[in-house]
Amino acid sequence: MSIRLITAFVIGILFATVFGHYYIPWLRKQKAGQEIKQDGPSWHSVKAGTPTMGGVMFILATALGILTVGFEDMLHGQFLHLFVFLFALVFGAIGFLDDWEKLKKRQNLGLTAKMKFLLQLLAALLFVVLMERFHIISSRVYIPFFNRTLTVPRWFYYVASAFIIVGTVNAVNITDGIDGLAAGTSLPVFLFFVALVFETGKHAELGVFASSLLGGLLGFLFYNFNPARVFMGDTGSLFLGGALAAMAFAFDMPLILITLGFVFLVETLSDIIQVAYFKITHGKRIFKMAPFHHHLEMGGWTGKKWREKELFFLFTGVSLLFAMLSFLGVSGRSF
Repeated sequence: MSIRLITAFVIGILFATVFGHYYIPWLRKQKAGQEIKQDGPSWHSVKAGTPTMGGVMFILATALGILTVGFEDMLHGQFLHLFVFLFALVFGAIGFLDDWEKLKKRQNLGLTAKMKFLLQLLAALLFVVLMERFHIISSRVYIPFFNRTLTVPRWFYYVASAFIIVGTVNAVNITDGIDGLAAGTSLPVFLFFVALVFETGKHAELGVFASSLLGGLLGFLFYNFNPARVFMGDTGSLFLGGALAAMAFAFDMPLILITLGFVFLVETLSDIIQVAYFKITHGKRIFKMAPFHHHLEMGGWTGKKWREKELFFLFTGVSLLFAMLSFLGVSGRSF
C-alpha cells in the first residue's frame, strides 16, 4: 500500500508543477487576474492582476492520481475515492462560477452569498443522502477521543451534516486570504488521512485520493507561496473544503473536523464574532480586521505586524499540531 500512496503523491506533485508552468502564463494571456477587495489591507493592492483559478492545478492532479493509481481499486469495485472527488468537484464548480462572475464584472464580487449558500446546501444534502443510501454513513455519530458512538435521529443527522459540510467548505474559503495560507494549512489535514489509511491498512482508495491531493497542493504551492504567482481562487478553496468534509464523512467521523480543521474553525469564528460584535456595539470591533490572519497581519493585540510568510508557517504549524492531535483522537477506533 505504501508504494501506491507514494506513487499517487509523486504523480500529484509532478503534474501540478509541470502543468502550472504552462497554465499560469495561459491565465495571464486570458487576463484572468484577481481583483483585490477594497476593504482589505492596503498593501494587498499590489496583488491585483495576479492570475486566479489556480486551484485547477491540484484538482487535475488529484483526478490523475485517482484514474491511474486508483484505477486498481475501481476494478475491484471500490469507488469511494471517485465519489469523494466528484463531491469536492461539485463545490469546485460552484467556486468556478463565482470566479467567473468576478472576472466578468472585473471586481471582487461573484455569485451572491444567498446563491452560493443554496447551491452548497443542495450539494451537501445530496451527498449525505447518497452516502447513507450506499451504507457509507449512518445516524450513529462517532465521538473522537472517547471512542464512543451516539445514535441521533435521522432527520437531525441530515440537517446537522449538511450544515457541517457547508460550514467546512466556507471555513476553508475564508482562510484563503494571503499567499499560500489555505494550501499550507490543508497539507497536514490531508496528511492526516494518508496516515490513517497507512496505519489501519483500510480504505486504500481514500488514501490514494488524499496522497494525490497532497502532492497536487505541494506542486501548487511552488507557485502560490509568497510572493504568489497564482491564486487558487474559489475554484480551489471550495474544492478543498468539499474534499475535507467529504473525507471526514467517508471515514464516518465528521466530528473530527472540530480538531482537524481547528485553524479553519478559528478563522470562521473570528469572522462571525467580528460581525456580531460590530452590529451589537454599532461600529466597534474586537479584531483590527477579520478573519484572524488579517488581525495578526495588521498588528493586532501585540503590535507586531506578521508578514505573510510568517503567517504561513504559523498557521501551517498549528494545523500540523492539531492534525497530530486528531490522529491520536481516532487511533483507538476499529475501522
